[in-house]
Amino acid sequence: MKRKRTAFTMIELLIVLGILALLVGLLVPAVSAVRTIAKETKQKAQFATIELALAGFKNDHGDYPPSSWAVPPNLDATYCGAQKLTEALLGWDLLGFHPDSAWRSDGLDTLGGAATYDPAKSRDLNGDGVPDTMTERKGPYLELATTSAFKLRDLFRNNVTGTVTGPLAPETYVLCDAFTDKKVRLPNGKIVKAGAPILYYRANTSQQIIRGRYNFQDNEVLIMMKEAAVANTSGVSPMNPLLDNTNNYQYFYEEYIRDSKIEARVWPYRPDSYILISAGADGLYGTSDDIRNFGN
Repeated sequence: MKRKRTAFTMIELLIVLGILALLVGLLVPAVSAVRTIAKETKQKAQFATIELALAGFKNDHGDYPPSSWAVPPNLDATYCGAQKLTEALLGWDLLGFHPDSAWRSDGLDTLGGAATYDPAKSRDLNGDGVPDTMTERKGPYLELATTSAFKLRDLFRNNVTGTVTGPLAPETYVLCDAFTDKKVRLPNGKIVKAGAPILYYRANTSQQIIRGRYNFQDNEVLIMMKEAAVANTSGVSPMNPLLDNTNNYQYFYEEYIRDSKIEARVWPYRPDSYILISAGADGLYGTSDDIRNFGN
């Protein structure tokens, strides 16, 4: 009597492999989607923490930190909104905020003296061996250990020249979002992952039109630097929709920050405080996957 063969035939094996390939094809996008949702949730939580920190800052200092870039009374063209947000919540050197800050990228006072952060830590008028600036500070308003703060020099270093491409001060810090897809080499050689800088715009409550309430240029140069950094690394120059300057940045004012529920006039979300913007999973500012503290 002939025994029955129990092994798979070639056709059966191909069918099984085909089913497995189909299942993997369905699973991979699902896993990717779950990861993206997890990062979006983390980003919203980060914004909630930043908002609490900004509330504490306002309680101590009477207003939210400025976000202006290169306009009077501060003509520092190397210091923009995202950098000022980080200074306010962590300090210019991450050691706490100085209440007399001149909002300068070099940490000095309005006359270039050491009356604020004193970068060299040389001011010790009472002779106690502790730099005066350390006893004058407030905060930090965020927990540094869980805050994603990076120097611009590490985020935007040119791979060829080793220098930072762009006008912003390379030794200053920015807060980065939760979409940590960029590998960054720190000066000690350690490689870590970083997200895109969080954009910060403070509302100018003295203005009565949307284009005066928020100033797109507060972070424009930072977005340009990010584009240049990506182009330097990949050879492809990305287009961030927020950089569209058609009709004086019409997209930013008429579509992106406009609260469409207000029909009486063109008016932005959060006109009495500030807005925060994360570039989202695609790393581009102004696209549909952006995470914001408004309109989501």
